Amino acid sequence: MKSGFLFLGAISALTGVGMGAFGAHGLKATLSPEMLTVYQTGVTYQMWHALGLIGIALMRQQFSEDNLLNWAGSLMFTGILLFSGSLYLLAILDLKWLGMITPLGGVSFITAWVLVAIFAAKKQHHNRYSHARR
Repeated sequence: MKSGFLFLGAISALTGVGMGAFGAHGLKATLSPEMLTVYQTGVTYQMWHALGLIGIALMRQQFSEDNLLNWAGSLMFTGILLFSGSLYLLAILDLKWLGMITPLGGVSFITAWVLVAIFAAKKQHHNRYSHARR
């Protein structure tokens, strides 16, 4: 079964490792400690949400038609692009206006996790109900 979210999660993890290494070795001498922290926050969130995308891909193998998981995966990847991407550009290019984009990525992350929680609650409720009927 094809999984776009598995691919996006793997690519996000791969680029997250690369961005982390670039920040630690290539930017350490050029960025202020504050901007290096901003950059590292982008790396951290990218890596956690890359794992989230991989988790969604694994859940979709069993529940491939669930729209909640599709939306959650799409929002999680959007969050990586907006949140982490804006922090990378803010730190490297010192474009302060990019700070206005970062919260949109944060909202995407939060919404994605809410959808995963709703999916899990629905499955738990469904499993309890189907066991009670037996």
